[in-house]
Amino acid sequence: MEDTAIIELYWLRDENAVGETDKKYGAFCRKIASNILDLHEDCEECVSDTWWKAWDTMPPQRPQSLKAYLGRITRNLSISRLRQNRAQKRDAGATSMLSELEDCIPSGGGVEQEIERGELTRIIENWLMSLKAEDRALFVRRYWYGDAVSDLAFRLGVKPSQLAKRMYNLRLNLKETLEREGVVL
Repeated sequence: MEDTAIIELYWLRDENAVGETDKKYGAFCRKIASNILDLHEDCEECVSDTWWKAWDTMPPQRPQSLKAYLGRITRNLSISRLRQNRAQKRDAGATSMLSELEDCIPSGGGVEQEIERGELTRIIENWLMSLKAEDRALFVRRYWYGDAVSDLAFRLGVKPSQLAKRMYNLRLNLKETLEREGVVL
């Protein structure tokens, strides 16, 4: 079923919307959740919560890209669950992925930080667009979708240590760009 038809089902409050969404994007959302969370039950709960959140937000939302919309919801819910699990001392696989970015992304905070978020987004988007397509794809696969370095290295046919060095250089380049733009880290 086409995305526009699925979105229309949400707008009509037709319960088939959830089933059609799961058929088309269930595997995609489960992959995102499993890249962030270790426990299968947590992944399934985040995906189920994604369908609930989609149902709750459409209408009024009418996403241009249903896949991106659902992916973002799943990712945000999974990261929230990861933080909850960490607080309960049940550490998960994405801890290292998130900690890799701590040195080059400012921490969240007060109202001033919230206002500057749009500017930070613009800077990061421009930085991503300045990268070679392969580096941009690697960065997004690692830090948005949470793909493991070993999986990415396998896809590229390189050693994980080589890719880890490349990812380090990308993070360093991002940090330098942010500092040059006046972002306080």
